Amino acid sequence: MNLDKCNFQSGILHNKQVIWIKFPYEHALINDLKKKLPSARWNPTYKSWYMPDLPAVRTALQMPQEDIENKWLQDIHPVNQKAMSDFINQLQLKAYSQNTVRVYCAELKHLLLLIREYPVDKLTPERLKAYFLYCLKNEKMKERKLNGKINAIKFYFEQVLHHNKMFFDIPRPKKPSTLPKLLTQQEIKRLFRQVTNAKHLLALQLCYGMGLRVSEVVNLKLAHINSKDKIVLIAAGKGKKDRYVPLPTSVVPLLRAYYYEFKPKEYLLEGQYGGQYSKGSVQSVFRNAMQKARINKSIGIHGLRHSYASHLLQTGTDIRIIQDLLGHHNIKTTMIYTHVTQKQINQVKSPLDDLDGYGKSYL
Repeated sequence: MNLDKCNFQSGILHNKQVIWIKFPYEHALINDLKKKLPSARWNPTYKSWYMPDLPAVRTALQMPQEDIENKWLQDIHPVNQKAMSDFINQLQLKAYSQNTVRVYCAELKHLLLLIREYPVDKLTPERLKAYFLYCLKNEKMKERKLNGKINAIKFYFEQVLHHNKMFFDIPRPKKPSTLPKLLTQQEIKRLFRQVTNAKHLLALQLCYGMGLRVSEVVNLKLAHINSKDKIVLIAAGKGKKDRYVPLPTSVVPLLRAYYYEFKPKEYLLEGQYGGQYSKGSVQSVFRNAMQKARINKSIGIHGLRHSYASHLLQTGTDIRIIQDLLGHHNIKTTMIYTHVTQKQINQVKSPLDDLDGYGKSYL
């Protein structure tokens, strides 16, 4: 397609970021567009073609990537725009992951939108405590969400403004002590049977078969996979740590069939516009498969990673090996999988059953 005849503009459609594609009405250009960009859609209201605003789409259209800073500065009062800009710069200098930058920026922006023209640098610990209480009571934030918000704002005051540990007396909400949510091996079989698309099935099998986070699955590159030695490099996982995990023998045929069908170029799982597959797409595949399999458990795709660790432990794998495979920094994180299994619970005999004659007269 002759891009010189096209005009690209970012915009919003149905509350989603899109790129409008405008060009003179010519049948040849329209046919070329459909051929080169089959995912482009026509909107009769705006009388324009459009595509989702994704990094891979911008690359295909030879557009500059979206300015992260401008995105987060929108709607923030000019008094506090420098604070957000300095915040983003410091996060990038510290080489925080894109996901952490996104989450931290969202948390600080929430505060900046609330205080409007009041300078964030003048907020005292007392006023910040009042803000956290507001989040807890008025916005009903859960403990994990609130802890993340404290971490982000703590980063701004300590790492950007260089205040000396001013948050030492702010109490942290206690996180609930919950066990990881798991699927049984029979449920995982049922789940996989519902997925017919090779790419979708491969994504789920890698999550479970290697105990990967969904971010690690979509970050896998072809160069990371050694199918001959059945070993996979997980590059820059959580905490920017590299590790190796074994490639399951059973997944190799599916891996090869997928490769010949989809012909990925750089990433193992690539989106329809090129570039890496999105985490949201893999999560959506998991949710749909759970629904089709009629598995009525409140569990996300991370449950496949939990299930991997728990099933390894049940088959006698050493806990420290599991720690290395999962990429846990602290063994305490891995120890949560040492909880008793349902099978072990069912084997426990209550002392009530040892009381001779008790209860038999009622049967």
